[in-house]
Amino acid sequence: MTRAARPTKPALRLSVQFADTTHRDQLPRALLLRWVRAALRVGPESFDALPQAGALSEAHQITLRFVAADEGRALNRAYRGKDYPTNVLTFDYSHWPVQADIVLCCPVVAGEALAQHKPLGSHYAHLVIHGLLHAQGWDHQTEREAQEMERHEVTVLQRFGISDPYANGSEMPAG
Repeated sequence: MTRAARPTKPALRLSVQFADTTHRDQLPRALLLRWVRAALRVGPESFDALPQAGALSEAHQITLRFVAADEGRALNRAYRGKDYPTNVLTFDYSHWPVQADIVLCCPVVAGEALAQHKPLGSHYAHLVIHGLLHAQGWDHQTEREAQEMERHEVTVLQRFGISDPYANGSEMPAG
């Protein structure tokens, strides 16, 4: 009896860049890699769009870039027309295998964590996972989309013992 071929799991190429080194010691590569792999397990919004088993030869190629406010502001202005730094920006080039640059603005992330009384590492985990879900095609433009995306974020975060970032009516800060 022959078993059906399982879809191949793409390899992962992760680049981590610290243009702002403020939190570098709190964000070791091994931890970032765990967050990225966990978020990739959610998979793309539509598995129907996946290539046939065995046809997937490309690796996921993801860059996590940690920046200061000036670079975060410049990128947000250039690509979203918003003249302020935002917590996370996702530049997705392919949903599966994922090819994306995810930019996290350190001062914004730190300020939000403080204002929301969250541990800094937990907030970074949330934003890395949030960015990776965007890179896979998930979005939060409608209430239904937001609820589904948030459900996936919470599930992934729970694997790391991180509580629901949306509890108590919290929402993802507008970018």
